[in-house]
Amino acid sequence: MRIANEILMFFRSQKKLSNEVSINETIDIDRDGNPLTYIDIISSEDTIAYDLDIKVHVEKAYELINNILDDRERKIIIMRYGLSSVPALTQREVAKALGISRSYVSRIEKKALEKLKENFGEASLSFDEK
Repeated sequence: MRIANEILMFFRSQKKLSNEVSINETIDIDRDGNPLTYIDIISSEDTIAYDLDIKVHVEKAYELINNILDDRERKIIIMRYGLSSVPALTQREVAKALGISRSYVSRIEKKALEKLKENFGEASLSFDEK
């Protein structure tokens, strides 16, 4: 009698699990004969955290550019790196547009980038690690 109860309990437990599906279960075969599983269909690259991190860093960078840099530094950074819908230019092109030497553009750019890096604080450390 005990064995019969065990068998009935086994069938009841299997009935409860009958609606469960494994994500690794084969649901089809592709053209090359490889199994296609649920995980193949539903898997996607989850970049939400990374995308959010980038967005926060970009917003902070724009805030610093607008609040920390003087007008000339801001203009050179915007022109050099193609920010605010401005195409990126070489130092030589920036120098020509502003009527100053390329070496002066280089010095201003270097100084502006150092200011930004100093003020970026901890956020720049986590950004550089990616």
